[in-house]
Amino acid sequence: MCPEVDRVILSTDSEAIADVARQFGADVPFRRPPELAEDGTPMWPVLRHALDAIETMDQVAYDYLLLLDPTSPGRLPEDVAAALQRLEAVPAADGIVGVSQPDFNPIWHCVVDRDGWLANLVETGASFHRRQDVPAVYRINASLYIWRAEFVRREREDWRTHGRHLMHEIPEIRAIHIDDIAGLQHAEYLVNSGLVNLPWLARKVVL
Repeated sequence: MCPEVDRVILSTDSEAIADVARQFGADVPFRRPPELAEDGTPMWPVLRHALDAIETMDQVAYDYLLLLDPTSPGRLPEDVAAALQRLEAVPAADGIVGVSQPDFNPIWHCVVDRDGWLANLVETGASFHRRQDVPAVYRINASLYIWRAEFVRREREDWRTHGRHLMHEIPEIRAIHIDDIAGLQHAEYLVNSGLVNLPWLARKVVL
């Protein structure tokens, strides 16, 4: 469904997860090392390992690395295509990240406790008198990440503080994140009610 993607691989240390992935067409050509499969393991070293492993096995240098977080299934094939096209058109960019506008604007709404008193999280928020005048704010929603492969090979620390990235916006309603049972039930409601259409689901299902 996404011709821009040459190969789909799964990085995991679990044989059970690997078996499920294979049933749905993913390739699991290697096992993730135990030291990269702990609860506190950051994503970046996992991606670097996956790219190195698959390039070594395939004896090929890939141009881009696409991360599709399985807990954020709301992106569409056209999102991947549009994001990749934009990244290709901006040579100065190291990657492009999926974002959406949240239901509330942190500049306008968010406050903190300072010595027992309400204070603005963003100091400039007090300079706006109408919510409609506040600049748009976007959140990283984990729908997709695309990096130039050479950036992944080069950058050892992390992507967020050492690269230049574009944004690909998707509607907030599709910025689904399944991290617990409530998130799963919310995704089920969006799909079964028809508010979100995921084309790879041939029929209405209970997720």
